[in-house]
Amino acid sequence: MIYLELFLSFLKVGLFSVGGGYAAMPLIQNQVVSMHAWLTNAEFADLVAIAEMTPGPIALNGATFVGLRMGGSFGAIIASIGCITPSLIIVSVLAKLYMKFRSSNAMEQVLSCLRPAVIALIAGALFSILNIVAFSEGVIALEGLNPKGIILFLLAFFAIVRLKASPVLTMLACGGINLIYELVMRAV
Repeated sequence: MIYLELFLSFLKVGLFSVGGGYAAMPLIQNQVVSMHAWLTNAEFADLVAIAEMTPGPIALNGATFVGLRMGGSFGAIIASIGCITPSLIIVSVLAKLYMKFRSSNAMEQVLSCLRPAVIALIAGALFSILNIVAFSEGVIALEGLNPKGIILFLLAFFAIVRLKASPVLTMLACGGINLIYELVMRAV
């Protein structure tokens, strides 16, 4: 039963996530945290970090991670297939249509209408992840404010945007800073 649930959950993610992996993050969070409770909000934040660090599309990496956790190696395969199946079908059909109508004005208009929706989906993913980082367990409340998470977020944002640092190295640095912080706090 878990294999069918994994396949269908990630089939929905693959079918309805327009705009790439970051746009899929709210959909994945809805499926794995809200609907099925396979992960907590904190575990989902870890999933995002792991999916970003591993090679390949972030949504597919997320599907593989959740599938592995819930159903072992076969679960990882099933969740991954569910995630990519809609893309394989849709991209094949769209490529055929694009080749036929690529010089059409209507095609350019359709593509320009999709851009705002994609930006909104990516912004939604950003705010969802920022909420998890800034507040304990993702619950927005002043007493749940996570100063360490906010500081690490701002440092990472500055390093990537201003200093053009590698996202992978930035994540490793933030992980190292957090590890040192935790070790120091336990020693005190």
